[in-house]
Amino acid sequence: MNLETQRELIPRHETRHLIGALDTMKALAAAEQWRLLTESGGLPASPSYTELLQHAADAQGLSRDIVQLTADFALGPHSTKRVGRAVLGHLAIAATMSCHAAAYFAETAEIALALSQPSGLTDRDGLKDRALIDHGAARAYLRHTAGSLRNAVKELGDHLDVHRSFPAPSRSESPIPPPPGPGTRHR
Repeated sequence: MNLETQRELIPRHETRHLIGALDTMKALAAAEQWRLLTESGGLPASPSYTELLQHAADAQGLSRDIVQLTADFALGPHSTKRVGRAVLGHLAIAATMSCHAAAYFAETAEIALALSQPSGLTDRDGLKDRALIDHGAARAYLRHTAGSLRNAVKELGDHLDVHRSFPAPSRSESPIPPPPGPGTRHR
């Protein structure tokens, strides 16, 4: 492997740290906490507004964390490297998908609140159907979020495999010599 390939590497410890953070977020996105349906597969007689609002709050918290991690990565020095661009692409998709999930969970909670009000709603079945569709859409967005995070982790795992081609640098030596600066004179 040449020096240029070595310059493209993201340090091992940073790669492992990022993989750990992404695995945690991926697990949250794929968690079973996002359930609405009963054991028989139907909508509860009166869906809980507070429970569904908590789904929205949890999804928004997850989305905030994903967006922040994506922004931090984009601002960092590794987002311009080959693997960094690929990872950033997956993170961007995860950020977008997770934002949509939070919005759909909030809409589902709003419908549950409307269903809990004693009123002359003539289209209760239509509202229930919309709640099912919105909640299902939110969960689908979370599945896509988890898939994008999984793809980012795979990119980083493959990147760690490339690291194995290079010896681990000792503490006293720099892993990659810095390129000469523009004002450096060669003699």
